[in-house]
Formats: sequence, C-alpha cells, structure tokens
Amino acid sequence: MKAIKGLAAAVAILAASATLQGCIIVADGEHGDGYSSSDFRKQEEQNRQMISALSDSAALTDVRSRMGTPDFANRTTVDGARYDVLYYRTHRVEADGNTSKDECTPLVFKDSILVGTGELALSRIPQSY
Repeated sequence: MKAIKGLAAAVAILAASATLQGCIIVADGEHGDGYSSSDFRKQEEQNRQMISALSDSAALTDVRSRMGTPDFANRTTVDGARYDVLYYRTHRVEADGNTSKDECTPLVFKDSILVGTGELALSRIPQSY
C-alpha cells in the first residue's frame, strides 16, 4: 500500500512539473513608444549626414524644412542678435528609449543664418546676464 501511495505521489509530481509553464523575456530592441533601437540608429546616421552636408550660412528655414522638427530648440536674443539653437539626435549615450540633449548635435543660428554646429559653436553664443 505504501508503494502505491509513493508511486501515486511521484506520478502527481511528474504530471504537475510537465504542465508548468515558464516565462520568457524577449529583448528585441523595441521601446514602449514604438521605436526600435535600429530606428534610432538610422535617424542618427541620417542626421549626421545631413549636418555634415550643411553649407556655411545656411538659412534656418531651409535647415528646418530639410531636417524636420528638431528634438529640442532654444532661442535667445543677446545685444540685438537673435540666436536659435536646434538640437538633432546624432548619437546614443544611454539606451533608454529617450532622447536627451547630450545625445544631440546643436546647430547654432545667428539672425536665422547658420554660424556653426556642435558644442564649440554653442559655447560662442554671448552670455547675457
């Protein structure tokens, strides 16, 4: 009788373990906002190519129409000159699915004319206090 109870318990355990389901997590590079990491890489490469092809003194309106809506934009007026800074994503710092300014290249315009790109151009905007 003891052997039958032991056998029945073993069969029950075997049957229960055969029906257990595991949880599998698949990391496919998709972000909750519908963009995959490959989408970001394509956009970053495209933005780098377009920025490198910009001519000196390109017009703000031309750049915006060519490159689209920037990820960030700032405007200030210093000593009567208007400075617009457009930020376009060009590289990844953290793979979190969000774009931050440190993942972008700034395009600096003075009175709607491109005067430079990158952090050096940004640092040359006069400070108003």
